[in-house]
Amino acid sequence: MTDPAVAQPWPLAAGNPGLQVRRQVGGWVLPAVDLVALVLLIPVAGANWLLDAGYALAAFAGLAAQGQHRLRICLRVSDQLPQLAVAAAAPLVVLLPWLPGGAVLLTGASAFAGLAVARGGLYAVLRGGYRRGILGEPTLIVGSDRVAAEIAEMAAEHPEFGLRPRLLERPGELAEVVAAQRITRVLVCGDGPDLVTAIRAARPLPADVCVVPRLHELGMALPRAGLDEIWGVPLIPLRRFGHGRAGELVKRGTDVVLSGLMLLVFGPLLLVLTALVALGGRDRAFFRQFRVTRAGRISEVIKLRTIDGDLGQTWAVTADQCTALGHWLRGTHLDELPQLINVLRGDMSLVGPRPERPYYAVRFGREIPRYADRHRVRGGMTGWAQVQGLHGDTSIPDRARFDNQYIEYWSPWWDAVIVARTAGIVLRAGLRRAHRSGK
Repeated sequence: MTDPAVAQPWPLAAGNPGLQVRRQVGGWVLPAVDLVALVLLIPVAGANWLLDAGYALAAFAGLAAQGQHRLRICLRVSDQLPQLAVAAAAPLVVLLPWLPGGAVLLTGASAFAGLAVARGGLYAVLRGGYRRGILGEPTLIVGSDRVAAEIAEMAAEHPEFGLRPRLLERPGELAEVVAAQRITRVLVCGDGPDLVTAIRAARPLPADVCVVPRLHELGMALPRAGLDEIWGVPLIPLRRFGHGRAGELVKRGTDVVLSGLMLLVFGPLLLVLTALVALGGRDRAFFRQFRVTRAGRISEVIKLRTIDGDLGQTWAVTADQCTALGHWLRGTHLDELPQLINVLRGDMSLVGPRPERPYYAVRFGREIPRYADRHRVRGGMTGWAQVQGLHGDTSIPDRARFDNQYIEYWSPWWDAVIVARTAGIVLRAGLRRAHRSGK
């Protein structure tokens, strides 16, 4: 059960225009204010509208890349000035060939000043609305220790933060309460064996989640603009890009484009290998096996056949069970090439946790803490655990740890790094085997 105060809906949780405005501010009003400031307050001397628009969009993208479109609890512009300066200055390099130096400096200074003034004005309006009770948002404070009680008291005593706090002592109900009571802020205090899994279950919901550091009295080596704060207590916001719809669309679009290109490039090699496997006397060139992927769904994964017969529930394939060609294919990982079709179809991703057979997925989910959390995303042809050498008969808890780390910190750049490292591993394996066969 939840705290009795949480079990009842907030009086303003539905139908109140003030709370609706507050949610919209977190979603699009802050980015809209930035964009208006950039478009209207950049006097690019002697430039055309195309340069103006290009600079404004580049600066806007710089703010988004730095996570500066998240609306903070502590509305203090001074903490964000270095990031505003970076966003305003970085795109100026593009203007240098087209404008004199003075005009370029004026452009950057105007953009920086416009952003700072616009945000300062917006924050002043918000603080006024908070103090008068016109604006605010239901906030869940997760924890039962002294710090949780202090945070709840601070939020109640300082209306300028715009929080309407309630305590939730049992984290297992976090996702249910967030969805049912339309929570927009979650502040996590303390720790526990089930807390990580509970927070992960609630991540897809539209709530901003911050964690109170265990030793919050000590200074952390993080930029101030990356932190939040409530009355002198630092808060660490959890990443949202990789856990929302936008990140999912970016990843899926990348998978479709790259898997299609790779099928075009490696298609001839795949045809040759398929023919060689078929000529080896086996009835089918492809080996199909059911694997557990995202949200526990079952997908049929395709590989080039490297063994005769069916291994059933056998955990790992040994060298003596492989054909000569199969041994080479497994050593170079080229038996995985047909899975590009799975990626194009949407059954898998290029990068992600390696999908496991249903029997072992259920077993490991029971025996290994947070193993099932790796099923939050599609399984991948390669992954962060695999480039660490964790494949075959290696530690399953270690794989789960690396897989969950990848999911939490996912970015397109990290995918590119993993794909590049995988290509290097495959190339080195092929060269080693070629060298051995040449002796």
